[in-house]
Amino acid sequence: MAAIPVLTATDENPRVIRGACPHDCPDTCATMVTVEGGRATRIQGDPDHPFTQGFLCAKVNRYLERTYHKDRLTVPLRRVGPKGSGQFAPATWDEALSDIAARLNAIRASDDGAESILPYSYGGTMGYVQSESMDRRFFHATGASKLDRTICATAGMVGMQMTVGASIGADGEGMPHSDLVLLWGTNTLTANPHLWPYVLKARENGATVIAIDPIRTRTADQCDEWIGIRPGTDAALALGMMHVIFAEGLQDDDYLEQYTLGADALRARAAEYPPSRVAAITGVAEEVMVSLARRYGSAKAAFVRINYGMQRHGGGGMAVRTIACLPAVVGHWRRPGGGVQLSTSANFQFNKTKLVRPDLSPPVRTINMIRLGEALTQPDAGVGGPPVKALVVYNSNPAAVAPDTNEVRRGLMRDDLFTVVLEHFQTDTADYADWVLPATTQLEHWDVHFSYGHLYATLNQPAITPMGECKPNSEIFRLLAARMGLTDPCFADDDVTLIRQALDATHERMQGVTFDALMEHGWVRLNVPRPYTPFATGGFLTPSGKCEFFSERLQQMGLDPLPTFTPPHEYPEAAPELAAKYPLTLISSPRHQFLNTTFVNVESLRRDAHPEVMIHPEDALSRGIVSGSRVSVRNDRGTFHGVARVTDAVRETVVWAPSIWWLKYADDGANANATTSQRETDLGHGPVFYDNLVEVAVAGA
Repeated sequence: MAAIPVLTATDENPRVIRGACPHDCPDTCATMVTVEGGRATRIQGDPDHPFTQGFLCAKVNRYLERTYHKDRLTVPLRRVGPKGSGQFAPATWDEALSDIAARLNAIRASDDGAESILPYSYGGTMGYVQSESMDRRFFHATGASKLDRTICATAGMVGMQMTVGASIGADGEGMPHSDLVLLWGTNTLTANPHLWPYVLKARENGATVIAIDPIRTRTADQCDEWIGIRPGTDAALALGMMHVIFAEGLQDDDYLEQYTLGADALRARAAEYPPSRVAAITGVAEEVMVSLARRYGSAKAAFVRINYGMQRHGGGGMAVRTIACLPAVVGHWRRPGGGVQLSTSANFQFNKTKLVRPDLSPPVRTINMIRLGEALTQPDAGVGGPPVKALVVYNSNPAAVAPDTNEVRRGLMRDDLFTVVLEHFQTDTADYADWVLPATTQLEHWDVHFSYGHLYATLNQPAITPMGECKPNSEIFRLLAARMGLTDPCFADDDVTLIRQALDATHERMQGVTFDALMEHGWVRLNVPRPYTPFATGGFLTPSGKCEFFSERLQQMGLDPLPTFTPPHEYPEAAPELAAKYPLTLISSPRHQFLNTTFVNVESLRRDAHPEVMIHPEDALSRGIVSGSRVSVRNDRGTFHGVARVTDAVRETVVWAPSIWWLKYADDGANANATTSQRETDLGHGPVFYDNLVEVAVAGA
């Protein structure tokens, strides 16, 4: 490993170490950590970073509390009780590495072979070194099954790819030039708070700010208008807007002719969605929809910010694709502040091939992470290949976050499943492990970060020595590779070498993003213009080079080549018998103080909190529910409990359970994912967390 520049207990003068927030958030904040006497004493946002602007969110402001938490794991733990009991005894690293290596090698040598080993990880850290470098090399070289990491973003990403060619969108820093801002399916103040100052600047410059969401979130409360749409019907609203725009001649014919493919076909499709039909589908009044369309069509630079919640239903990929067509219809891509943003991630062209070394892997199966329960309990139902005999979990907590948690937990309970978990704390998943290995936090290791909400690459330098015997993920996999006899020279690469390899990129946008520049400044803007208008004169990254309203690729996949409304799997009109039994749609987006299950165990963020279920007054009245009632939320997949809050901040027939609670912090040992399914989206094989019909009743009734 490269020498790590950290302070020791004898250092007297405070120092500030530059870093990056590692969490699954588009803001990827640049941080500054003050270290005194070898201990981190303060964390703050970098005031010079154009997007961070000197502040951190409510969660990361508590990051030192999390790092120095009394329950932090600091030594390897060996299971000594039954699966799921959470009973462990301390062990040495030598004992842990020897036993894990021996058992994984035995599986590799068995008749079922290495494909019986499954890695399971996602966005517990977004840094390349600790999330997709040495770990990928390790599993590729062992011949383990691959994991399709779909649990968050793939549906929308594919929707964008089929339309504009990549997850490249409008630059948030251009928003002050916007004359209309649509925050569509995004709770910006919770999920993307560093965009909010740009929203305010746009409003100061005269823009109207509109939230489109089934829930009147804290963000919607701060907007000029809230449009409470039915869950999963966003594509229909976008098509209705296009209907009005075309009918009233508000489209940009020049942009359509030069830079789009299939404009006439799109016009014909939009004609199928008159205001009356759209109102019936979306629950948005005709006059509201028409007014929205006219304002959008008359604007010169409307900024549409969409987020991942809207794609978590059966038609989610098509919903994102349909909305992504809007800026091209009216030519808003031409100007700063115009366009649509789901993600900026494809602007970053790190050398991931060097990092992950796909050449080390033989041909093996790939298992979709959202079907973990099925893979562990009924492999013949679809995943194919040998049964999963070993599960290695890092950067994730599937016992709580994966859909259909009851089936996931049944799988984790298997006595013949060897489970290893790399963690900071004894999570719900760790309770099922045979070995728990203590991992470092962001303050204790090197990393380099992209962003999916802005255009700055960020370096993370370790600020303190690792707590106890904690090791970085990269080092744990490096050590396991050595114990298992994996001899490729790549396993000798230290973390700084991995960062340099990631930065060894030839793409024009990566020019100037070097290790030396990152060491000097902490962060570097990609080599793109300011303001960045990626599609002002076309240049779309599709096969045609145009914004593809008509997608030949979708047609070849057997899907509708044009934007359309694809109903959710559990859409009441399409599943009337199911809706009669379970008439409410459950949304379980993150609680303001949590990021999925991260931070749930930080006392200051959980203080005086409990699982809640928000329900509309009309729905509550017919069920005898009042605020403060303990209620059950159930469907055929499972049940969880919460305390009711009766509020008109959710539209009728929608309930909201802010999530995701650790199971061990819930009175009934369950959370919202007891009710979610393992079904997939139309594009990208993503999850359908919010495509979820339930019934709510007073508990015990």
